[in-house]
Parts: sequence; structure tokens; C-alpha cells
Amino acid sequence: MHVGVDLGGTNIAAGLTDDEGNLVFKDSVATGGRRPAEEIIKDLASLCARVIKGGGCGENDVKSVGIGSPGQVDGKNGVIYSSNNINFRNTYIKSEMGKYTGLPVFLENDANTAAIAESVCGAAKGCKNSVMITLGTGIGGGVIIDGRILQGAFFGGGDIGHHVIVSGGEECTCGRRGCWEAYASATALIRDTKRAMKAHPESALWELAEDADAVTTKTTFDAADNGDETAVRLISDFLTYVAEGVVNMIYIFQPEIIVLGGGISAQGIKLTGPVESFVKGIREESFLKTKIAAAALGNDAGIIGAAMLHSLQC
Repeated sequence: MHVGVDLGGTNIAAGLTDDEGNLVFKDSVATGGRRPAEEIIKDLASLCARVIKGGGCGENDVKSVGIGSPGQVDGKNGVIYSSNNINFRNTYIKSEMGKYTGLPVFLENDANTAAIAESVCGAAKGCKNSVMITLGTGIGGGVIIDGRILQGAFFGGGDIGHHVIVSGGEECTCGRRGCWEAYASATALIRDTKRAMKAHPESALWELAEDADAVTTKTTFDAADNGDETAVRLISDFLTYVAEGVVNMIYIFQPEIIVLGGGISAQGIKLTGPVESFVKGIREESFLKTKIAAAALGNDAGIIGAAMLHSLQC
């Protein structure tokens, strides 16, 4: 058995899997990403212990812990150099977690772990060239070329959320303006929804979320499904931003498939359909060959991929 951890800017999710990546038990805890790294690591270790216990295993039954973390991650040395949404700077998480758990610990970028899971047993199974895009607190990317994860010379390869699509646009957590993440992440859609609610008090969005602080991405999609004009415009703009970035990924990597993950992927065809239509509007044969699909493993991809890291010797 193996523990996989998906360390997100909002939540930490962990799960117990067997050697084939089948999920046996999972649990989660709020990240509190601006807290000191030491506090987050302690919560992470406690969560792993709960998952092991919840899965009915003793510590001797568990072989490893795998962690998928956002940011610039050096899996070989077990260091998170930086993470925009979590207060990690040159954090030696592998050695710290090893002290708490007494188990071998493996580390990789969180989007890469999701890409690994989808390529092995998910939507990209059988494809040697794929791009996994996670639309969450930020935008992460996992790029697989000829069956291998693209890591880059300094472990930051595939950080696709920070290419600029609107020069001088919305401020991003990385310090730049106009990044794809600032327009096509779940955080961006929630921000824009809150702004629209203030500007349009007549919108049905208020019926689904009486308090603007209660807004989620589902709020906006549900209001659009009900025909609310404000929500329809929000979703249209959001999906256009998602699609613009997807087109850029196709130009750069020419993958067999692009997999859209993160919580928003639960929208299924309501997400992939408009994006695919936009892509097909680019009249080039190579674009028509790239498949667009929602992540098959849903929010569990990061957990499963992290649990698989032991087999990759990351």
C-alpha cells in the first residue's frame, strides 16, 4: 500500500492506494497556505496517519508516501523551492515528512502527478504525448513527451499557468500581470463572479449564493444553466480564456490529447465541448487531431499519481 498526497493551495487531499493505484481510502484538510511551512507539514503528516488508519492499515503495511506539490519542485533532492499559493520557500519537505512518518517519501510537482495518473490509468492512457491542465486555485500543467514528464533544467518545466495571455492584465500570484492563471483558474472565475454580482444585483447568482463569499465555480455554471444572462457571459468569457491557453499548448507541444482536470472538470462536456469547438475553429489539420477530454480520475488524479511516484523513483 502507498499514501498519495495532493497538496493544494486550498486543501490537502491524501489517499491510500494499492500497488495498481486503486484508491482504498481518502481524507482531506484545509491547507491554510499562508501559514508557516512547519505548521502545514505537521498537518500533512497527521493527515497521512489518519489515512493509513482509515484504510485499516498499520504503518508496516505502507511502503511509501508520495507528495504532489504546486510550484518549483526538485523531486530528486526533496525540495520545494517556491510555491505561489503556499508559503513554501526552499522547504526540504521530503526529509521533514520522513521524520514524521518513518517512510520513504517521494516528491513531484502536483500537476505532474496528475498527468502521470491520467497517462497510466486515466483519460490519456495509451498516449505517449499528452498535456494535463489542472484548473484549480491556480493553473498547473503536466507535460508528457514520449512517455516522460517534462521537468526542465531547473524543475520548473510545464508551469503553463504563467504564460501571459493579456499583457498588463489582472495581477497574478507570481507577480506578473495577465497570466493565463489570472483568467482561467477557478480562483479567477470566482473573482469575476463576485465582481459581476456587485454590478448586477438583479442576477440570479444571488439566489444561488446569498453571500458573495459563498460563491464557487459551480454557482456560476449552475446559474448559466438556468439562463441567467450575467452568468452566461461569465462562463462564455471564462471558457474562451481556457480555450485560448489550450490552443497555445497545442502550438507548443502538439500532443495527442489535452486533459482538463481540477474541480471544474466535473462539468464534463460543458467544459470540454466549448473548448473543443474553439480549438476546431483554428483551421489547421494538426489542431483537429488533438483530442480534448475531461480528466477521467477527477480530483483523485493528484492523489493516485503521487502514490505512484515510488515506481518512477522520482
